[in-house]
Amino acid sequence: MARVSLEGEAKSADPAVGLRAVAALRRAADQLEVEQVRRARRLGWSWRDIALALGVSKQAVHQRYAALLGEESH
Repeated sequence: MARVSLEGEAKSADPAVGLRAVAALRRAADQLEVEQVRRARRLGWSWRDIALALGVSKQAVHQRYAALLGEESH
């Protein structure tokens, strides 16, 4: 489904339609976040810089992504 369609469906009066759309949007956002964190690390961003951009702690972002990106945990 296209993002525009999902946004409209997320506002549906039918909770089944709305909740499916919310779940799909959540999956899409998670995938985009992984891609952007990977890109930021390739460009030399620190875990702190990424955490600030995402509004989370450095520890949280490092814990979530270091292993996924094949980086050692310290």
